Amino acid sequence: MEKKIKKTTGTAQKITETKLEEPELMYIRSVRVISSTKKFTYSEFKKIAEKTPFTQSEWAAMLHVSERTLQRYAKNNSSFAPINAERFVQIVQVIHRAKKVFGSVEAFYDWIHSQPTMLEGDLSINSLTSHEGIQKILIQIGRIEHGILA
Repeated sequence: MEKKIKKTTGTAQKITETKLEEPELMYIRSVRVISSTKKFTYSEFKKIAEKTPFTQSEWAAMLHVSERTLQRYAKNNSSFAPINAERFVQIVQVIHRAKKVFGSVEAFYDWIHSQPTMLEGDLSINSLTSHEGIQKILIQIGRIEHGILA
């Protein structure tokens, strides 16, 4: 964070704080759009999902829909139910954080498929199918980020 300081009569006052912007991933910008709109269509899902190594089967499990439902959404560019859209936003936030820590989405994908162990138990791709699992992944990513590997 960069701070600009203005001196006035012997005291320093902070007038503005400007945050240096990091380049964001396209799918994080899309999350803002998803969060602010009522309809989340398959085409919006596809734009983001194509940038990840997750398979259609994995996405279906994470979003709690069948692969057949995803195929039907693709054919008609149908809208996802709000609960599925919300889960998608959570997963994309995990992916964004993991990309910062691991350096790439592929490295995160490999890590989660290696079934890493943490104090609270093992993690896996199935951890992304529940809110509790997502929180455990975020905790472990935070530990890795801070150098706490046990």
